[in-house]
Amino acid sequence: MAKVRGLLLAGLLGVLLLWAAPAQAAVVETAGAPAAAQVARVTAPAEALLPAPRQTQPGPVLDPTQTDKANAQKSRNKLIAGGIAVVLLVIVFFGRRTRAKRKKGD
Repeated sequence: MAKVRGLLLAGLLGVLLLWAAPAQAAVVETAGAPAAAQVARVTAPAEALLPAPRQTQPGPVLDPTQTDKANAQKSRNKLIAGGIAVVLLVIVFFGRRTRAKRKKGD
């Protein structure tokens, strides 16, 4: 159980590190300063460094009946995948249970 907890914590840490925003730095130059002192690092918010979003043309008009049909198909596919996952989980659970009983009996 300790290994599972350790793997879970390591996985969560990895996810947090992947989603965390990196440190941002901006370069500030002064006109009258000597060349060695011209570059100074200053932290700035990430929004200030991002370019402004462009205006785009409106997208295609979607038919609600096609959208509902696509959503129903997607839900059906998710239910099938979930059912397969449950069946595999049951197979693993009972397989380990019988292996433990067999090992205990020896």
